[in-house]
Amino acid sequence: MQDVLILGPQFRAPNLRTALAKAGLGGPAVAITAGWQEREGELGALEEHLAAPVVDLRLYERAEAVFVQDPELHAACRARQGELRRMQELYRARLDHAKAAAREMLALEDDSAPARRARRSAIGALRRLDAEHLRDLEAMHARFDESWSPDRRPLLAGQRHDLASMIAAAAVVFVAGGHVAVLLNRMRLFGLGPVLRTRPVVAWSAGAMALSERVVLFHDRPPQGAGNAELFETGFGLVRDVVFLPHASSRLALQDPRRIGLMSRRFAPGHCYTLDDGDELHWHRGRLRTASGARRLTRSGGVLPAGVAA
Repeated sequence: MQDVLILGPQFRAPNLRTALAKAGLGGPAVAITAGWQEREGELGALEEHLAAPVVDLRLYERAEAVFVQDPELHAACRARQGELRRMQELYRARLDHAKAAAREMLALEDDSAPARRARRSAIGALRRLDAEHLRDLEAMHARFDESWSPDRRPLLAGQRHDLASMIAAAAVVFVAGGHVAVLLNRMRLFGLGPVLRTRPVVAWSAGAMALSERVVLFHDRPPQGAGNAELFETGFGLVRDVVFLPHASSRLALQDPRRIGLMSRRFAPGHCYTLDDGDELHWHRGRLRTASGARRLTRSGGVLPAGVAA
């Protein structure tokens, strides 16, 4: 079974090299840095940290080349992105009301049976909204994949075959961070979900989010907006029943038990894991094997070390 190693951000305090050694992973590596967009392939700092070469799969560059030669596919991808943006806007408008109701119920200084039922109902409404949005996203991607199958796009099929061969020749695949929407789009375009399950994968920041089933955007203190965590996209599900929260210490109000408890209950039975500098989580055979630094949000509004049971 597959090894999946999830790390905190690597920019300020990289721990990739030590985490690989602890997990017993090594050998020729390929990287997915499409989330860096125009900076894709700038692997100098990563190779210096590892003291070893890394081959970039250059998904962003490959996609741009495909779009130039297949303008019909490019137009379809742009149309899908426009529809996804509209879906997100509509979901976000409904989310504002559902989240406000849940927060109001949790703020009540009332532990009567009717108040407890009202709290459960408000959180349930929020969970149902998320579940409906997730189904809509999955259905849209399924329709797109059916309409734009690589079986009918030789250029795209050739790129997918080339990437599958490069991954098959590697001992480990790195998935870096950056712009999570761009990263997901490029990985999905080239159908990397199945092939990534054949190799050990190490991911950090947005790359970690892409490997989960549900990609959640969050910021409790944004410069503008309501600060509502929102279900943003479907991920590739290499790690199941989790929500990854990169840069949690700066983006989450970890000392606010109501906010933390609501997020934990909202995404249950999945676990919400923080990912800050130096953190690591190692899944082996589908189970969390080791954890260091990362923390897990609890239903009661607390924060525990990731490997500690509630």
